[in-house]
Amino acid sequence: MESIKKGVVYLLLAVLVVTQLYPLLWLILYSFKTNEEILSGSFFALPQNPRFANYTEAYEAGNYLQYLFNSVFVTVITMVVVIILASMTAYAISRFRWKLAPVALLVFLLGLMIPMQATLLPLMTMFSKIDILNTRWSLILPYIAFQTPVAIFIMSGFMKGIPHEIEESAFMDGASVYRIFRSIIMPISVPPIMTVCILTFINIWNEYILAATFISSERFKTLPFGVNSFVSQYAVNYGNIGAFLVMGAIPVILIYFILSERITKGMVAGAVKG
Repeated sequence: MESIKKGVVYLLLAVLVVTQLYPLLWLILYSFKTNEEILSGSFFALPQNPRFANYTEAYEAGNYLQYLFNSVFVTVITMVVVIILASMTAYAISRFRWKLAPVALLVFLLGLMIPMQATLLPLMTMFSKIDILNTRWSLILPYIAFQTPVAIFIMSGFMKGIPHEIEESAFMDGASVYRIFRSIIMPISVPPIMTVCILTFINIWNEYILAATFISSERFKTLPFGVNSFVSQYAVNYGNIGAFLVMGAIPVILIYFILSERITKGMVAGAVKG
């Protein structure tokens, strides 16, 4: 009976692995094919003659370096600001003794219920009036606003489980609130911080709707726009699109695999201690 249970578990895990990995493997095969092979409908077939030129053409025609720089710039600035704001807010909500702490947390969590699409028109009007439309700030500010609530949720859940005796000892030694936060709370909170970093990175890196709405200049477009470089009025270069998507996905995949263990620890810690 025990062996049957293990077999079922392994089967389910195998199905899960296949369903998760197959799209990526299919995309890699797709990126080496010609338009004729792709349009033939043979989705599972290997490319007859792998077309490495797809990557060269995608790199050159897709303005890859410029879009890559913009994506990295916007993502890094957003991550840094989100970590600073979320960690300070979570610390105040979870560690200070005040009656409105649950209400404050609820107000921030209400941000999770606001669909991004519903904010496009008001944000465009607002950004146009303050003259930041079609700049990197028109992406960074909304990204910060949409990523901060979930970051506060994860970090406050973790910080609630930190023993108060640590802070009391530091107070007895004359440490200020800011010193305790910087030298004690933040080092302890590395697991949820890493989780927030990765979740923010993935969400911002792949975001297209806000970028397509607020950015029209080639100078400030992010990586998702590179796909449009291979679509003309009369033709679409599918192989180049596949190659560009692979190049755009590589940073996310590398960072996730490098930090995957920290992500799991941070999510579990936040869920259990919250």
